[in-house]
Order: sequence, then structure tokens, then C-alpha cells
Amino acid sequence: MKIVTICGAGIGASGILKVNAERALTSLGLEAEVVAADVASVHQAAEDANVILTSAEFVDAIGSTYAEVIVIRNHFDQQEITAAVERALG
Repeated sequence: MKIVTICGAGIGASGILKVNAERALTSLGLEAEVVAADVASVHQAAEDANVILTSAEFVDAIGSTYAEVIVIRNHFDQQEITAAVERALG
């Protein structure tokens, strides 16, 4: 399984989402590769992804993908992220 976290530059919000997605996986007892990427390279990074976590502002830029795109409203809300990961992969 693979989760890709997306933001504008690939280092800020996506990095926060990456760490919190890894925490969610640990708490759920699930394993997946988690990769942070910028919106410009989303298609390369997510070509084999199961899930993409991102902000609402980047959904249109992601476009068509086989991965489930999940909008995270609060990147610091561990409960929101854990629930999203559990719904998608659990």
C-alpha cells in the first residue's frame, strides 16, 4: 500500500501530513509507504498510490487518478487523519 501526501511545494503541509499519516498507520497496526510530494509531480509520485492526502485547494490540480483522493481539513488533527486512513485502508 502507498499513501502520497500533496502540497504546493512538497515540503510543508505534505511533510506534516506524511508524519501524521505514519502515526495513523502505526496506531491502526497497518503498513504502507508514505511519500510527500509537490502538486507538480503528483502523477509520478502517485502512479502506484492507493491514497492521496491533500488540502481542498489541490484537488483540481491532481486531476484523474486511480488513487482515492482524501481532503484533510486540519493537517494537525490526528483523529481526522487516522479516521481517513482507516476508511481508505482499514
